[in-house]
Amino acid sequence: MGSSKDRSHVEMSPQILRLPYTTDGGMGGRARLGVLVLQTDQTIEAEFGQLLDLEGVAIYHARLANDAIVTPNTLTKMADELPTAASLLPPNFGFDAIAYGCTSGATLIGEHRVRQLINDVHPQVPVTNPITAAKCALKILGVKNVALLTPYAPDVTSAMQANLEAAGIAVSIVGSFYEDNDDVVGQIDESSILEATLSIGASKACDGVFISCTSLRATGIIERAENQLGKPVTASNHALAWHLLRLAGIQDTLAGKGRLFAASLT
Repeated sequence: MGSSKDRSHVEMSPQILRLPYTTDGGMGGRARLGVLVLQTDQTIEAEFGQLLDLEGVAIYHARLANDAIVTPNTLTKMADELPTAASLLPPNFGFDAIAYGCTSGATLIGEHRVRQLINDVHPQVPVTNPITAAKCALKILGVKNVALLTPYAPDVTSAMQANLEAAGIAVSIVGSFYEDNDDVVGQIDESSILEATLSIGASKACDGVFISCTSLRATGIIERAENQLGKPVTASNHALAWHLLRLAGIQDTLAGKGRLFAASLT
């Protein structure tokens, strides 16, 4: 039997009042953006927070299983995980654009296939990825001869170079950190990335720089690199955030984020 104290407590519990409420459209009144983030990525969410801090724009992430060691084989295997990750972004949210956050993965799997796999879950939603976004960005910026900086081993870097050249963007100089472990790539410091960008970007053969890989912390060095080189500079997360906004119909120009964020999608 319960004590008299216990019974008194139950008897004195207040009635739960039913309170009125109203609703609005929820978060993302201007745009709702979905991002598929690699399980090993340490960088993209933080950089998107810096690049997409706009009133009325909401970002929703889902993590996608992947191998930390970046090889053509481990990259192509991610195609099997894309539908599962895409389904974790609730279709009823009404996304305005969705991104797959892997430059090398989109290159090896194929941009068209990535888009198709995501559209199978989210029909008719605009889909992008970093290599598609970068090619669009470089063309908008007028870059015809790009310096390419990657963290990858040569086989993955070469595939990316071929992808850019197939799109009519000449790759005049290539530099790499020769690192195939994504856990390590996320720890490469900004000073190393800036130094490497300035080193290859100084070549007279190039008229712009693309820094590939969503794990590289490049957002913070874009404007400094552009000011020192006098050339456009973009990076995977930088181009992807811009492309997502433009695909979603957000044409805001943003100061302090490099030349690209002053450009519209035309």
